[in-house]
Amino acid sequence: MANTQAPRIGDLIRAGERSFSFEFFPPKDEAGEVQLWQAISEFEPYRPTFVSVTYGAGGSTRETTVRVTGRIATETSLTPLGHLTCVGHTREELEGILDAYAEAGVHNVLALRGDPAEGPRAEWAPTEGGLNYAQELVEMASARHEFSVGVAAFPEGHPSAESLDHDADVLVAKARAGAEFAVTQMFFRASDYFALVERVRARGVDIAILPGIMPILNLNAIRRQGELIGTEVPAEIIDRISAHEGDPVAVRAEGIKIAVELCDELLAGGAPGLHFYTLNRSKATREIFAALNMSV
Repeated sequence: MANTQAPRIGDLIRAGERSFSFEFFPPKDEAGEVQLWQAISEFEPYRPTFVSVTYGAGGSTRETTVRVTGRIATETSLTPLGHLTCVGHTREELEGILDAYAEAGVHNVLALRGDPAEGPRAEWAPTEGGLNYAQELVEMASARHEFSVGVAAFPEGHPSAESLDHDADVLVAKARAGAEFAVTQMFFRASDYFALVERVRARGVDIAILPGIMPILNLNAIRRQGELIGTEVPAEIIDRISAHEGDPVAVRAEGIKIAVELCDELLAGGAPGLHFYTLNRSKATREIFAALNMSV
């Protein structure tokens, strides 16, 4: 059943109920498309606050992202959040993508500066005729079709940030430009999340910051991704996972247990909800939900 109400995610989060959301990435081929829609159908009964679809580096998945996000809006009961980055787009192209989202029934966007093609640690250079900061994209999306706009947040700081304080200043600027909520990069220490919230609150901004959760199902893969985006896998977690080396079933079980502990700590400490990076598979996230007593 299609969602004809098109709720604003900012309003849903401000309503005060815990937000639970799931993130997908656009499929690369037909098999990936089947897997994606299988995961979406398995998550729909959970009635998440929203689901999001990522946007490939340099706008490489633009058409697929907009198509999949629009299909979620028209063919399911879910509220979709479309991603959009400044990378590789002129101002006019960005306006066109926002128009395409609105025409597809998508009224919530995650406004991102995006990373250079060489990765998040590479030097940033804006596209000619484009935007330089996520803050500018927030302003554009807020004004155009009155989107509810979310932004990225980084508990351990963006890799290019001068300091954690500077990183908090950037998030505050995005909030003051019109962002209604933020979703964090994956992280593994609740203390990093709460310290970020504290820095933002100390600057007089009360934007809702949703923690992003990625269960560790493969330690080497998570460590590689963490090094790329500036997220540290703590030594105690490496020790816990490594104790089961050679037993992928036990590694997976320990990874899910660690994710459940993190979720419990975040919710107990006042986090407004949880945002799960699903990798287009539902099983691990559903197991975390069951352990948190949040099953359908």
